[in-house]
Amino acid sequence: MKDYYSILGVSKSSTEDEIKKAYRKLAMQHHPDRGGDEANFKEIEEAYRVLSDSDQRRQYDNPGVHVNFNDFSGSPFDFDSIFSMFGAQFRGGPQAQRFQQQARVQLWLTLVDVIRGGRRLVSLGTRSGTYEVEIDVPVGVDDGLNVRYEGLGPEKSDLIVTFRIRPDPVWHRDGRDLHTRKDVSLWQMVLGGDLTVTDLTGNSYDVKIPKLTQIGTKLRLRGLGLPDRNGQRGNLFVQINPIMPASISTELEALIDKERTGK
Repeated sequence: MKDYYSILGVSKSSTEDEIKKAYRKLAMQHHPDRGGDEANFKEIEEAYRVLSDSDQRRQYDNPGVHVNFNDFSGSPFDFDSIFSMFGAQFRGGPQAQRFQQQARVQLWLTLVDVIRGGRRLVSLGTRSGTYEVEIDVPVGVDDGLNVRYEGLGPEKSDLIVTFRIRPDPVWHRDGRDLHTRKDVSLWQMVLGGDLTVTDLTGNSYDVKIPKLTQIGTKLRLRGLGLPDRNGQRGNLFVQINPIMPASISTELEALIDKERTGK
């Protein structure tokens, strides 16, 4: 009898969750539609069928009970379970008939949409015309994220939405953090002062510029960046960019020169 524990790379004491994680990793690696070996994938699928079922696993672990674990009804490839586990990550291949029942669409969002999420209308062309449906946009989506909406596609097919994030003219995204630059006068850099920062959703915050702030200094506003999928927010970073004065008075020039030369 085959050693299903060795096939999945787990031990006899492994939990159901550990077995599932091992199976997911191996199935992704050896799936035929990703260039994997079909025989290896079939063996991995067979091992998981047995070890993921408490009754079959108990019988398998008991050497006194003979069970023909190779005798499975139906296809040895349970693509429904794999696809529901991995989403729409595999395309094409002789076994991928299920993907013919999936529709794909790309949806462009702004950084404000990343913060707020909400409902959005998507549309795609079909042989019978334009199909439209409303979807829930998750908060904190990343650029290029694929999300499957079961049964929301044409004729109750699964709808795969690829989210794309448009560049923002003011804020640059770095994970959950947002970065921008603010012009301030040279005198504010030297003497300190106040700065107003307006975030993506229109909220304004007063920020103190310390005296003798150096060029390139970044001021941080904690917890005001983008959220992740769990609602944890990053930070805002404002890089200070000094603007030289167009002119200075003779008196000020003399004072600066005196400070510079010490005379």
